[in-house]
Amino acid sequence: MLLELASWLQGLSPNLGFFRVFQYLTLRAVLAAVTALLIGVLAGPWVIRMLGALKIGQPIRGYAMQTHLAKSGTPTMGGVLILFAIGVSTLLWFDWTNRFVWIVLLVTFGFGAIGWVDDWRKVVHKDPEGMRSREKYFWQSVIGLVAALALVFSISANTNAEVLALFWQWVSSGFSVELPHVAGFLVPFFKEISYPLGVLGFVILSYLVIVGSSNAVNLTDGLDGLAIMPVIMVGSALGVFAYVTGSSVYSKYLLFPYIPGTGELLIFCAAMAGAGLAFLWYNAHPAQLFMGDVGALALGGALGTIAVIVRQEIVLAVMGGVFVAEAVSVMLQVAWFKYTRLRYGEGRRLLKMAPLHHHFEKSGWAETQVVVRFWIITMLLCLIGLSSLKLR
Repeated sequence: MLLELASWLQGLSPNLGFFRVFQYLTLRAVLAAVTALLIGVLAGPWVIRMLGALKIGQPIRGYAMQTHLAKSGTPTMGGVLILFAIGVSTLLWFDWTNRFVWIVLLVTFGFGAIGWVDDWRKVVHKDPEGMRSREKYFWQSVIGLVAALALVFSISANTNAEVLALFWQWVSSGFSVELPHVAGFLVPFFKEISYPLGVLGFVILSYLVIVGSSNAVNLTDGLDGLAIMPVIMVGSALGVFAYVTGSSVYSKYLLFPYIPGTGELLIFCAAMAGAGLAFLWYNAHPAQLFMGDVGALALGGALGTIAVIVRQEIVLAVMGGVFVAEAVSVMLQVAWFKYTRLRYGEGRRLLKMAPLHHHFEKSGWAETQVVVRFWIITMLLCLIGLSSLKLR
């Protein structure tokens, strides 16, 4: 919005030419991060008071870690603070004609709405299950599939008008259309390895990345500050990839596919980083506020969608290794428990407790040790992911 305003003011008089500085993407990204940070920090105390007044406190289940019982009643659903800061800051600083940012915003707030309903049922209606898994997965699938279908044509087109034309070509040709090289499955650390996916393959892969990322971040959100800092680091790294793929100069130099318009995603990534840091101010141990599913599902969905747009699905799995490990730990724990119950008559566990962060707590690590060590691991993984920019 402010970009359009600056362009209008610049055109009023030659003396107002200094407004052209807002055309620079990097400046708008910095301003987006600062705006989101200030909104989050200033609105945080009010959000905490409102959630407390509404008695929206975190329920602690009986089988949870005993050290977590003291957290019962801490205001949750703090993800609304993150989403509000991201939404306002992004809308202020990005180019409203950019289709990619709109798709990411719709996915983020769509998954946030699912998380809101889940949290509301748990906390307000006192339903320990919240939204049933089948219902939650259904709505996640709807949003994920719609986003994936929108992305396959948005990435393959150079302009907004071409998106609809390409979609109509796909429908009129009997759902068969050849996609450009940029819509292929890219393998990092190699110059020219790209596998064509086709529309169906692209949609399936994108759906799995978006929904899987959303649930992986949600499973990681179990300790004070554990999920939000990796989200900040991974999101910021994805912002670098977005800047590169959106630049005809840098993408050519670094042998990346050039996808016009993806650079604007840097604005969203910067806003997410600023909002995340503001939330961490209140979520650091001992937490005054939890993000809840409304924040975790939304942020995970945003990371997955951005990774799909910049064609870095594998790099997302590398940089978000902590999220992957948390999700895999739960799947292995459940699978092993069911297998041993069928084979031996009683369920057995691979880990002392799942997700993985609880296993380390059970092993004697303090909560802050688990959190900071997972942060360090994520930082190293992000550096490995960023190294793929040049090591090809």
